[in-house]
Amino acid sequence: MKVFCGTANRALGDEIAAELGFPLGRVTIRRFEDGEIYARYDESVRGADAFVIQPTCPPVNENLMELLVMVDALRRASAGRITAVIPYYGYARQDKKHGPREPITGRLVADLLQAAGVDRVLTLDLDADQIEGFFSIPVDHLRGLGLFADYLRGRDLSRGIVVAPDDGAVKTAHHLAERLHLPLAVVFQRRVEAVKQVVQVVGDVAGCVPIVVDRMITTGGTIRAALDALVAAGARPEAYVCATHPVFIEGAGSALARPDIRELVVTNTIPLAPDTQIPQLHVLSAAPLFGQAMRSIHRNESVSTLFT
Repeated sequence: MKVFCGTANRALGDEIAAELGFPLGRVTIRRFEDGEIYARYDESVRGADAFVIQPTCPPVNENLMELLVMVDALRRASAGRITAVIPYYGYARQDKKHGPREPITGRLVADLLQAAGVDRVLTLDLDADQIEGFFSIPVDHLRGLGLFADYLRGRDLSRGIVVAPDDGAVKTAHHLAERLHLPLAVVFQRRVEAVKQVVQVVGDVAGCVPIVVDRMITTGGTIRAALDALVAAGARPEAYVCATHPVFIEGAGSALARPDIRELVVTNTIPLAPDTQIPQLHVLSAAPLFGQAMRSIHRNESVSTLFT
């Protein structure tokens, strides 16, 4: 078993290696003068069960191409099996055609990974579950709800209510509500000319502490609109906001430094920008989850318990 890490999130790679109990494999990655990516493994990988850790977070195209180059180098060096460990899977939003003459980029990325030589994919909280079906190779789709549930159990949730900030997060919120034995509410929003508008809050949130959960936060607009609607409906202005992937672009971090957010809980699938200033921010490590899954895959043991 050999584990390598790209440049997208080296800190997470080091944590996963520590969980596994051995250092990351040696690989040289650099850019040519024109920006092209070069990768060379500095140790033998012949016959190895190789894992490549690389989230395809912003800059998405750069990190995706780096992953493909690393996989191609492993295949040409006769690695026995190649598992792409993709903590954050970019291009997952476009999982179907919403209108004519549009691409399905979630499928395109799956095809690229398989063409490069990936034998297996390990990922966490895909934005669209159906992306698993885009692959003709095994996909191990881990869930981050367990991390959030374990963390939140240490808080006073006697007045808590789990909230889906839009209809796309209902399934995720439902599973967290079941884990925490709490009621569920949904904030329905619709998009009007690229701007989301709240339609209705479904559920009795008056006097409750909202626990808003989603798979990612990009601009933070959905979360902000949901919080405004919840407070207007009588919820306490002391919400917990949980999201697996802190993409945080276009000033999302500063926009979420709101007094009605008690804690903003994310994982370290994506490295945070050094200037991210959110006093309420708490980062949970996904390394133990990935380490356990990678060890089980290497030993050909079941990883099904990690999905639930």
